[in-house]
Amino acid sequence: MKIPGTGRLRPMIRRAKKQLASSKGLILMYHRVADVDVDPWALSVSPQHFDEQLEVLKSHYHPLSLQQLVQAHKQHNIPKRAVAITFDDGYADNLLQAKPILERHNIPATVFVITGTLGNSDEFWWDALERLLLQPGRLPQQLTLTIDNETHHWDLGQAAYYSEADYQHDRTTQADAAPPGSRMFFYYSLWQTLLPLPEAKRRPIFTEIVRWAGETDSSQPKSKPNHRRTLHPQEVALLNQGDLIEIGAHTITHPFLSAQPLAAQQSEIERSKATLEALINQPVTSFSYPFGDRSADTVSLTQAAGFNCACTTAEDIVWRKSNGFELPRVTVQNWNKEDFSRKLEEWFHG
Repeated sequence: MKIPGTGRLRPMIRRAKKQLASSKGLILMYHRVADVDVDPWALSVSPQHFDEQLEVLKSHYHPLSLQQLVQAHKQHNIPKRAVAITFDDGYADNLLQAKPILERHNIPATVFVITGTLGNSDEFWWDALERLLLQPGRLPQQLTLTIDNETHHWDLGQAAYYSEADYQHDRTTQADAAPPGSRMFFYYSLWQTLLPLPEAKRRPIFTEIVRWAGETDSSQPKSKPNHRRTLHPQEVALLNQGDLIEIGAHTITHPFLSAQPLAAQQSEIERSKATLEALINQPVTSFSYPFGDRSADTVSLTQAAGFNCACTTAEDIVWRKSNGFELPRVTVQNWNKEDFSRKLEEWFHG
């Protein structure tokens, strides 16, 4: 027996399924747009390649702001091939290099800013560690640190001397792929030790490392290159000018939030938001979890702070079942337009 009207329903069902299948977007995660000598975490995209990547997005995809993507996601109506751009941390080159290229292509982006370094021109600690350890020269043979009553000891062996050839080799080496016994491996081991520490514990230990490495106030560079330093407060306001760049929050000290007490998490989330809102004189509604790390409590605190979305570092597309406070992103590396195009197709269709 045939039920009347089912013939017309089937095409409608097929169209609905097709629409649901195509209703997905992609959030890209950048950090720096700069030509750098050493990049142990593959965080930098050269200005030339960034320009090429935006040309690909402009020609073959649907670039939109993070807030537009979030709104479309809520309405279950993400445009086909939708892509949003985000930057984490708040490097000065986001203003000086990335923004002019974004403006030339008329493509929006969200910049998630760490507020704890605003106003002091500091490097982030991981960049300062790279500068201390990954420059040609000699370091002391051994390093011993006491952290939480536990002794950590490193014997550098042959890596105590870092030649120009070693340095040139490491320009294309990522830290987590460094061979044991190399200077890059020592850098990675020390980075892993410092990474989980709250800022209050890390700062005095880092001061010990600086003294051990032989750097003094007089030997430190008087000013950091733009690709190394963080944004100044007035630069955050400049970055926010116009309609293309949204300023988002990324905590005060970039901690592993889930490892912090709830009160500390709340302070990191709410105070970073308030600091940025005072700088740009408008609401800050987007958040990015440092390292993508969060617990269920962290997510709840982010919602309660007044944000309307939050990004992780989980690599996936955004689709109808994605959580608006745990949005996935994909990391962009220093690819030319051909490689970038291939990666986009893999992300969308892989």
